Amino acid sequence: MDNTRSPEPSGTAAEERIEDDHWDSDFGSDFDENPGEMRHRPRHSGEHTHPRSGNGAANGRKGNSSEWTESNVRNDNDYEEGEEYEQLLDPNLPDEETIELHRMDSGSLASFDDETASKAGEENSPYEEVRAAVRNYDEDLPCNTLRAWTIGLTLVLVGASMNTLFSLRQPSIGLGALIAQIIAWPLGRAWENVVPDRQIRIFGLRCDLNPGPFNIKEHSIIVVMASVSFSVAYATDIILAQLVFYKQNFGIIFQLVLTISTQSLGYGIAGMMRKFLVYPASMIWPGNLVAVALMNAMYEKHQAPDPSVIGGRMPRYRWFGIVTFVSAIYYFIPGYFAQCLSVFAFATWMAPDSPVVNQLFGGITGLSLLPITFDWTQIAGYIGSPLIPPWHAIANTTIGVVLFYIILSTFFHYTGVWYAPYLPMSDSSTYDNTGAIYNVSKILTKEFRLDEEAYKAYSPVFISTTFALSYGLSFAAITALIVYTYLHHSKTIWAQYQNSTTEKPDIHMKLMQKYKEAPSWWYFSLFGIVLALGFISVLAYPTNLTWWAFLLAVGISFVFSLPIGIIQAVTNHQIGLNVLTEFVYGYIQPGRPLALMLFKTYGYITMSQALSFVSDLKFGHYMKIPPRTMFMAQVVATTFSCFIQIAVLNFALGNIEGVCDLTQPQRFTCPGGRVFFSASVIWGLIGPSRVFSPGQIYSGLLIFFVIGAVAPVIFWFAAKRWPRSPAKYLMAPLIFGGAGSIPPATPLNYLSWGIVGYVFQYLVKKYHFRWWSRLNYLTSAGLDLGLALGTLVIFFVFTLNEIEAPRWWGNNVVTTTMDYQGKAVQVVLPAGETFGPQVW
Repeated sequence: MDNTRSPEPSGTAAEERIEDDHWDSDFGSDFDENPGEMRHRPRHSGEHTHPRSGNGAANGRKGNSSEWTESNVRNDNDYEEGEEYEQLLDPNLPDEETIELHRMDSGSLASFDDETASKAGEENSPYEEVRAAVRNYDEDLPCNTLRAWTIGLTLVLVGASMNTLFSLRQPSIGLGALIAQIIAWPLGRAWENVVPDRQIRIFGLRCDLNPGPFNIKEHSIIVVMASVSFSVAYATDIILAQLVFYKQNFGIIFQLVLTISTQSLGYGIAGMMRKFLVYPASMIWPGNLVAVALMNAMYEKHQAPDPSVIGGRMPRYRWFGIVTFVSAIYYFIPGYFAQCLSVFAFATWMAPDSPVVNQLFGGITGLSLLPITFDWTQIAGYIGSPLIPPWHAIANTTIGVVLFYIILSTFFHYTGVWYAPYLPMSDSSTYDNTGAIYNVSKILTKEFRLDEEAYKAYSPVFISTTFALSYGLSFAAITALIVYTYLHHSKTIWAQYQNSTTEKPDIHMKLMQKYKEAPSWWYFSLFGIVLALGFISVLAYPTNLTWWAFLLAVGISFVFSLPIGIIQAVTNHQIGLNVLTEFVYGYIQPGRPLALMLFKTYGYITMSQALSFVSDLKFGHYMKIPPRTMFMAQVVATTFSCFIQIAVLNFALGNIEGVCDLTQPQRFTCPGGRVFFSASVIWGLIGPSRVFSPGQIYSGLLIFFVIGAVAPVIFWFAAKRWPRSPAKYLMAPLIFGGAGSIPPATPLNYLSWGIVGYVFQYLVKKYHFRWWSRLNYLTSAGLDLGLALGTLVIFFVFTLNEIEAPRWWGNNVVTTTMDYQGKAVQVVLPAGETFGPQVW
């Protein structure tokens, strides 16, 4: 099949017809059955990009208050463009703040091109935020092409391997799907211009090497592949905890089976939930609208220069390339030649042996009261780029950091709460009653279960002040999100749920009806296969997880997927099940650390992955990607990434000297695996009944469940009482849970992130809006990509070849502090003495 239809838009259901999308369609699901000359001619081939995207750090939230996000010093066109992006981040705004985004006049950015503007009066989505971002017509463009698969899987290889390697660093950095979305465009255009236009056969299938101009549907498939594969598998932290901390190795087959099963079990649930979470127009999935808006903007016809702003005269991708190059070269300074610039805690250099100074001003195990850094790793590590989320989200998160991790942590630590004088201020390790690292081997049986007599003879578990507080805040975040969702979104959720069961198909559902749906038996079969792999991983190896507990974990994921999916589809907020699963298993089968890690992963990540897959299906729905192509792209990319991640993880563990040590020179300290291990000790090995139940050391943290439930009510009443005050922009879930990466992240990461976010997302946006709207998001992507490239060069050129950084004051001064060494403790007990309770 060599022929494509002319890309005439299909705007109504009457113009639709059933179209196959299967593998024998020559890698081109949108080709006609009649052989002949290819006549593919997409409507948009000119270079045009309007980067607008968000990331997880923002959680899709929008703020536009008079004090925090006021950006009204601009002309009407500027206002419409910027507020359209902000509205897409959170369409659930106060009525007086709602922006009319459905205006489709030719001068508006909501108008994708002249043809779209002419179609403004046709049938469209009943939801204005969808109308603002998603086109109400379809184009007959090939997407299941050799080009899309080659570029997509290449980016999967690069992104999954880089993110797996970077996850071992502190701070960890990561490349998101936005990076893939931006990089894929020049790669696709290069393929279009360089690769010869001829046909080849692969496994008996005939396909075109160059199917014509690189189009928006191919680009969308590539983004989907990146979306499902770039995130590091949760199972890698289980493997790290096993290999590094528990010294337990089940082999490479176990690692692969575990990773594939935990990453892919959610597909079956996603397939079952399509009817409720994908097809209905009321299930909006606001986070997808940002990516859709960016994708559509990249394929606009014209890209006019703007000489009035810095960088406005050059094409946007040239700016992106320059920023990437400069970022990569610059990273050699704080990352290799002058490492003191990374954590510029000069107070600790002047008093390297003072525990209090290192606790208050240290940037590694301290509170970093002077958050100075010249390293993008510290700013964007753990949290993501501060140039992406709106200022409102940044402000709420920063409030939480200052209130809890600066003020409250300082108060608790220096008043002796939780035996704080004997422990560090901020880290993710567990300690015994001598102040030493908790030696789990002393309380483990040969079957890797808790030896209760040995535990009673050894020590209770202790954790740092910020680590303890982080658990309290995670409790508060759960109840705060539930109450916040009820107060602000319950009517919308209920109305849209009712609509989802009775509403007629909207224009997007009608347009998708011309493509063959991926049969349900595909999803059921995949679910059965992956479920069998899950049984193999937990029963064929001595994991101590029983078959019924495994099914209970999967059942928890399945039961919560629909209600939490509805909440996320409407509000863009996802309620995590990690703490719930830890509570459940920690009480029903305590003393089994590996089983706890597995139960949490199958009970939490399965649901999280399922909703991630559903979100991608909705993205494909908006972009009019044939469902069968979506299914294959998701499954192949996910499975491929699992092999990549396991290979890279084992390579890193075998080739990086001192990997996972707290003083590893290049900071490959395995922060995620360390936190996972500590959680397995607290919740699995020792159990929550010995840690959080009444009468135990950390029982007071349970009060945070109540605090989390009360805070949204107080904010809600305050907003009603003083409607013009900033109180209406306070979001309790973000205040409690926005800094969820502490530890292993530190206040330095969040405070520097907040400062940079204030500069770009408030000041630059308010006073230099034209630059912000044109180059802000490309600048963010360039900084991230440049940092990743610089880190890779240092790793492969210097780290693997054991070439040490230059020995001079700028590098040596960092290593002399108690903050760096992890020894900033006020009271160090003499040998033989202990602290804490006498009986536990």
